[in-house]
Amino acid sequence: MLTASEMLGPEGPLAETIDNFAPREQQQQMADAVENAILQQQALLCEAGTGTGKTFAYLVPALMSGKKIIISTGTRTLQDQLFQRDLPIVRNALGLPVTTALLKGRSNYLCLHRFESAGHRGRFKSRKESGNWVSIQAWKGKTQSGDINEVAAISEDATIWPLVTSTADNCLGQECGYFKDCFMIKARREAQKADIVVINHHLLLADMALREEGFGELLPGANVFILDEAHQLPDVASNFFGVSISYRQLKELVADATVESLSEAKDVAALQQHIDRFDHAIDEFRLALGAKSQRSPWQTIATRKDVKKATQRLLEGLDTLNNTLQELAERSKGLENCQLRAEDLLQKLRVLTAEPDLETIQWFDVRAKTFLLHVTPMDIAPMFQEQIKKYHAAWVLTSATLSVAGKFDFFANRLGLQEAETCHLDSPFDFEKQALCYMPDGLPDPQQQNFTESVLEKAIPVIQACGGRTFILFTSYRALNFAAEYLEDKLDFPLLKQGETPRNELLTQFRELGNAILLGTGSFWEGVDVRGSSLSCVIIDKLPFAAPDDPVLQARITAMKQSGINPFMKYQVPNAVISLKQGSGRLIRDFQDTGVLMLCDPRLYSKPYGKLFLRSLPTMPITQSIETVEEFIDSMDNSE
Repeated sequence: MLTASEMLGPEGPLAETIDNFAPREQQQQMADAVENAILQQQALLCEAGTGTGKTFAYLVPALMSGKKIIISTGTRTLQDQLFQRDLPIVRNALGLPVTTALLKGRSNYLCLHRFESAGHRGRFKSRKESGNWVSIQAWKGKTQSGDINEVAAISEDATIWPLVTSTADNCLGQECGYFKDCFMIKARREAQKADIVVINHHLLLADMALREEGFGELLPGANVFILDEAHQLPDVASNFFGVSISYRQLKELVADATVESLSEAKDVAALQQHIDRFDHAIDEFRLALGAKSQRSPWQTIATRKDVKKATQRLLEGLDTLNNTLQELAERSKGLENCQLRAEDLLQKLRVLTAEPDLETIQWFDVRAKTFLLHVTPMDIAPMFQEQIKKYHAAWVLTSATLSVAGKFDFFANRLGLQEAETCHLDSPFDFEKQALCYMPDGLPDPQQQNFTESVLEKAIPVIQACGGRTFILFTSYRALNFAAEYLEDKLDFPLLKQGETPRNELLTQFRELGNAILLGTGSFWEGVDVRGSSLSCVIIDKLPFAAPDDPVLQARITAMKQSGINPFMKYQVPNAVISLKQGSGRLIRDFQDTGVLMLCDPRLYSKPYGKLFLRSLPTMPITQSIETVEEFIDSMDNSE
């Protein structure tokens, strides 16, 4: 029997069956490390540089193990790619009779009960919403999975989806008349039977934190957990191990309770009165939070008279509604569901607005017409460790960005995985020849008002030399919007801006145009794969430090200072290093790719910690000369 690394070697089945398969030493080393972790039931942290082929490196030993495997990804896009493309390729190459299943959170599946209820009510907000319902009706009769991702004609953020999908709050469970035909239940049954199940981090953490119902014995039954894009885990886990309430959750309770009141309790006038009073209290609370969009600690506003009054009315309104629903819950499953949700929301609201403690962070996020209240754990490591110990399994956590200057301490400490085995594999790409890092001199301090303009002035010659073909990644929307206006009449290349078009459509345009400039922030720093000559330059304006006014960051900084720990060097810098590695990783995506990485933050060479950032990036030539950049681009284009 061949080992996993031999399976990926020049004489292995993948080389024999997959066109253009190129054996890679790093991929084989990772496969050996994963295979050993599975055999020893160990935890493994594996950083695999871009181009390692880490998906095949963990799929081969996973399929060969004959064990029940759960693979979790950071995004639904990667989840679909893994299930629909990568898994079948490896399974067919190995010739193993392995069964697979794809499982997503319940909001990704059409809920037949809510779909029919929405149709019966017919209270759509617009013709478009009504038209979308009709489109879903036509699709409903054809789909096998009920996965709403199949309905490409309706955007992910369309207002119809919350009306025709369920949440853990409003799902009727076994009491639902459509339970036998439920798409979500079918998906979970298939997952129970499958050898390999592909899920995502949100679903994994939701189940760990007991936020999903009906997931049942899937997690305890697994022998191996493989977590791809693992660098996202600490932030995802912080959300799920905390408590939160949204404006939308409260309003959905109002809407569903109103439907039940009209259908099951018309004779109880007090119920609708209490629903209306609670609805008004929600709006009053939103107004008390202020007109300005902000993310701030709850304690900054908790003692204000208007906020205290609005909070009290919200609690009283929800408490009264809950008591009334308790008296009527036996009338229908719908009323019982509303009562249980009201009780759960009441308990959470009391936690969210209580006196603060040292273990958690209370904060709120308010936008134009909505709000979120959060309680986030100060430290998730003990909780994550507790969850891992529940399952006697191997844990493989992998990503292209887990280490800082080759060390895993920062990531391991955040999840309590200090005892895990580690594996660091550099990218097989030849960055010494394929890439050039340009760090222009003469730029002002990033705090100066003219910084973004100065960056763009330095960037224009590079963009022109590249013939467009550039990503400019910003750390703020303000800088992105300024750049869009500034560059509009200064360059002749197509200018694409994040937010104007859906992400995937924007990337398709970028690839097809072949000479475009894409301005992005946030989500464009990771998970974007543009290969070939369409992308020849990535420009990063600033080191991606988290916003200093973020309430969770503020609280952690304060706690670390009180413990005698330097939060800047122990938390803020390592976090920014991992983000910079993600952003710079957009440039070289293939063995034939070449390009310029332009880093514009002068702190990289003016501050001692700048060396830590540079040591964490792939080794490549660095220059401060625009002439050297232009020569490199000329040689790059001539070699194509």
